[in-house]
Amino acid sequence: MNNRAAAQVHVMAGVLCDAQGRVLLAQRPPGKHLAGFWEFPGGKLEPDELPQSALVRELHEELGIHIDAADGTPLIRVPWRYGERELLLDAWQFTRWQGAPASLEGQALQWSLPMRVDLATLAPADRPILQALRLPSLYAITPADVVPEQAESWQLRLDAALAQGVRLIQLRFPLWSAAQVRALAARLQKRAVQCDANILLNGDIDGARSLGDGIGVHLRSTQLHALDERPLPWAQVVGASCHVVSELGRAAHVGADFATLSPVASTASHPGVEALGWLRFQALTETAALPVYALGGMMPAQADEARRHGAQGVAGIGAFW
Repeated sequence: MNNRAAAQVHVMAGVLCDAQGRVLLAQRPPGKHLAGFWEFPGGKLEPDELPQSALVRELHEELGIHIDAADGTPLIRVPWRYGERELLLDAWQFTRWQGAPASLEGQALQWSLPMRVDLATLAPADRPILQALRLPSLYAITPADVVPEQAESWQLRLDAALAQGVRLIQLRFPLWSAAQVRALAARLQKRAVQCDANILLNGDIDGARSLGDGIGVHLRSTQLHALDERPLPWAQVVGASCHVVSELGRAAHVGADFATLSPVASTASHPGVEALGWLRFQALTETAALPVYALGGMMPAQADEARRHGAQGVAGIGAFW
């Protein structure tokens, strides 16, 4: 084991989701680090303890419930640093357990719908967990060859996609003016808010700020190094395009909600660009402190394969329309 792995504190987090789709959060009590912030219940491993055994123990000690580790689904692993303290926050999702969760350690508890939780009230390391819970497994990006004269037909197409359950869409129309893209986003905005969906503008931070609810931004990789903080309020979604480990780090630094990492496979649109492949993709994703979508040669049917390699899901263009 290298020194970094030895110094890293492995913390397990239980994401308990009830039949109404609500998630359980616990508030850090006075006197503790980050007192007042909300977090997912759990705790760190004891010496020589297996991760899932630690989660079973922690949830019983904190909440008085019994879980079967085999019922859990891995959600996300978040490497995080608080000052000199380095954590690996390992989150697992559960939809069943025995007993009624109760406060056994003096912590306040609340059940909330994930989309209604204010991210700013969560401990910073727990925010990627909530985003992994809220974000869908598919991220649809519009084709780059659409011309402005097709705006009306694409409005109908995008509106239908929202009605059919697509929850994350990037408007990437390089042949359009910014004003034309913003106008289309504005026409889709009401439907997006009604569906708890998000429409992202490609690189247009000012446009997303002006439109507000339901409209976010997908940052280009070149924008990441020009930013030092999150460009939008937490209520608006921020994505980021990444290709190397340093860009994944910058995306987390500026508070992006997720990243795309590409190209996973070879694509006709980027001939000669070396594909990452699944093993390299997984190695890079394990360094990322935010959910990551696999992009490049992906099809919707590959979402489960991507999740097995640490991804939030898959993003794509042609095959998604």
